[in-house]
Amino acid sequence: MVNVLARPAAKRLAGAALSLIGLFSSTVTLAESEPTFKDPQPFEAQYRLEVRGWPGATITHRLSNEGSHWLSDMRFSITVVRGQELSRFSLRDDTAHPLLYSSSYSLLGVGDSYQLSESEIPTLDRQTALFDLSRRAGHENCTESTLCEIEFVDHKGRDEHFQYYVEKQLITDPTSMGLPDGEFEALEVSLIDIEKPDRLLKLRFHPDWPGLILSAVYQKEGSRETQLTLTNFNPNGGTAP
Repeated sequence: MVNVLARPAAKRLAGAALSLIGLFSSTVTLAESEPTFKDPQPFEAQYRLEVRGWPGATITHRLSNEGSHWLSDMRFSITVVRGQELSRFSLRDDTAHPLLYSSSYSLLGVGDSYQLSESEIPTLDRQTALFDLSRRAGHENCTESTLCEIEFVDHKGRDEHFQYYVEKQLITDPTSMGLPDGEFEALEVSLIDIEKPDRLLKLRFHPDWPGLILSAVYQKEGSRETQLTLTNFNPNGGTAP
């Protein structure tokens, strides 16, 4: 029998991990001159997940093309806790449209699962939002003094509201993250929970691979709670099975 005291802790852990791996949708109005976004490219990546108070684990992330739509799939396992989040979405007029979202976690085989259909996602789901935000970051004037507004639906379809700003950082040693040699400017997006301003999520995206996370750090009251770091990248690993 599962320890009933351990189950809430496992649920919080899975929630923290899925909050990192399934992120946010942008509803910012674009400038009058529409930017040219990068086309999606299939890939597979592994991230090192570190949650305070728990052993480290690996998250596997696949972005694959399935003909008329794309699939973003993330999954992780920490000791007896497992989690997965995936989304199918299409691209029309350079805009992402969610088609289906699902997430689940389990502790020793006992847990919860959630699913949202297209009609239940008025904006974007978290996985589609991750892809969408990584494409748009850097194309809007989102600074620390001029914050942009974002909103998304969580795994239960509830609206969430955040603000964010974007900075660029020069990456000089990409091989340490499993990437090929060559300097490039990463896009760092800092997200602030409007209702909980003591929470901060910093994401770094690769400018040429929509959806690919270089790193993510979640802070609460100035202390690091969760960290995600890219450890391996395979540009040929995202083809549909």
